[in-house]
Amino acid sequence: MTLVQLRHLISLAQSGSFSRSAEALHLTQPALSRSIKALEDELGQPLFDRVGRRATPTAYGREVLERARHLVFEADELAASGSRQLAGRSGSIRIGMGSGPGAMLMTPLLQLMATEHPLIRCEVSRARTDTLVQALRARELDALVVDARSLQPAPDLNVGSVSEMRGTVLCRRGHPLARRRDSKTPLRFDALLAYPIGATPLSDEVARTLVERYGPQAHPAQCVTLRCEEIPSLVDVARHSDAILIAIRAAAPDLVELPLKPALNATARFGIVTLAGRVEAPAMGIVRALVERLMVD
Repeated sequence: MTLVQLRHLISLAQSGSFSRSAEALHLTQPALSRSIKALEDELGQPLFDRVGRRATPTAYGREVLERARHLVFEADELAASGSRQLAGRSGSIRIGMGSGPGAMLMTPLLQLMATEHPLIRCEVSRARTDTLVQALRARELDALVVDARSLQPAPDLNVGSVSEMRGTVLCRRGHPLARRRDSKTPLRFDALLAYPIGATPLSDEVARTLVERYGPQAHPAQCVTLRCEEIPSLVDVARHSDAILIAIRAAAPDLVELPLKPALNATARFGIVTLAGRVEAPAMGIVRALVERLMVD
């Protein structure tokens, strides 16, 4: 059994046609037929049902196909690992970012790559965590930087470089709530409800924290009137209106923090997510160093 035979098996299963697979593999059809027949002889039973011109995997063929894909993937990763090592600091990096990390990391990462690593191709994608995880599993992304609390735990995902950042309630400096004579006195959550409240989609844990401290009216589904994936857009709205922003403090240093009673005491846990068993792109070291430097209060 060889990797070449396994690649032939995978190609035939995808196309369902010996002629189309042979053409795609740059083989003659008899050569492909001999390769599949040799693999079937070695494994001791048919891998495909041949009906007319169609070739459909048998039940056993489907089991072999699943394992073949895994073996070919691992072999490709070994080859890719060697190529990346030879390439040194060239190559590419594809990073998916959630709303919070994107607000703090996207521009600095692109600037860093442009000025200090111009030979590395850098691609940044912004989306919801579940969408980014799908792209990571499809190997369309190399790693994610997301709120770890919005991530569904799974054995194929590795989460590292976790940092906690404080969440709070923010407004512009001239906001009526910031100009109170007793502006240092903590506010009741009720006072915020007189104004538009903006936030990115918040994790279930943050939602629970809000409800535990301030009651059902503080659930994001009830109190948030401006929801957006992009924190910079929400920050800009808060700068130029009376909107209140629920976000990590570091995302908007120029806004005023409003003290609440009881205190919010909520944090976001941002981490780098990679696919278990996948060879890490060399440029990930650059991303990790940037996360450790910037993702701090």
